[in-house]
Amino acid sequence: MSAATDSIDRQNARLDWARRAIGDAGLDLQRASVDAGFRSYWRTLGTEPSRIVMDSPPDLEDVRPWLRMRDLLESGGVRVPQVLVRDVEAGFLLLEDLGGPTLAKVIDENNADAHFDAAIEQLLRLQAITPPQDMGEFGEALLQRDAGLFEEWFLRRHLGLQLDCDDLDRLELAQRRLMDNAHGQTRVLTHRDFMPRNLMPVMPGPAVLDFQDCVRGPIAYDPISLFKDAFVGWPLARVDGWLAQYHARALAAGLPVPPLAIFQRDADWLGVQRHLKILGIFARLKYRDGKPHYLQDAPRFIAYIDEVLPRYPQLATLAELIDTRIRPAMAEKGDA
Repeated sequence: MSAATDSIDRQNARLDWARRAIGDAGLDLQRASVDAGFRSYWRTLGTEPSRIVMDSPPDLEDVRPWLRMRDLLESGGVRVPQVLVRDVEAGFLLLEDLGGPTLAKVIDENNADAHFDAAIEQLLRLQAITPPQDMGEFGEALLQRDAGLFEEWFLRRHLGLQLDCDDLDRLELAQRRLMDNAHGQTRVLTHRDFMPRNLMPVMPGPAVLDFQDCVRGPIAYDPISLFKDAFVGWPLARVDGWLAQYHARALAAGLPVPPLAIFQRDADWLGVQRHLKILGIFARLKYRDGKPHYLQDAPRFIAYIDEVLPRYPQLATLAELIDTRIRPAMAEKGDA
């Protein structure tokens, strides 16, 4: 919620509601965090234990989809924020305070195995939930949109690349193979951003955040998102090991994972697809939204892709495009 949308009337309504919900006329509120959308989060001050007020203005962002997904995940045993008081019509929720920081801020090479072990448990519970019939699909429309983000925002807008016919053919062939691979995987409930910055290291847990956009999607998507995060990088050998651990536990849990070699390929290819998309999103954040710092990670995403492309001759056209056009353009741009 921006300052422009947080009117005095809304501020007063939020504070009055929080005081009534908790039964403390003297408490105050302090901003805790802000969603990418119109939701905002406020920590209570002057009362113990502290709580979080979610403010989701009804005319801007309906809180019911968030609540519906939260309740669905909780019904499957996933650790999610507890809702203490609900006022759907007003757009206010009183939540437990999970504290901070997120897992992304505390995970390191020494504690990663333990943190990922716990995160895998939450992911297995999430994937075991049957997606509702009316749930959105991670299908052709989303995949085409993701592919378009990379070409429009990263290649054309950021690097200034105008691809010739041969280059476009190389890119389109690789993108088509990545999309066909995603289409061919078994579908499960998919978070789409199951990564350390959306996990809170609490017990029991970690608690899962930012789940409102769950879809029915490919089974390897969330595991590769967890281990090849947009903001935290790990050596490929450790990623492969964690993927194998997830696979063994998914098999034991009865989830429909394919044999390990196929799952490894599926995860690698989804990782490439996701990193291309993120490059497009980060470029859009810079040029459309005035947030340039995200693109500082662009070289790491290319490095992610470089790691796995040699494993798959089927994606050689993408490797050629990166070597002949993208890497030289990044060097010229100063993206070292």
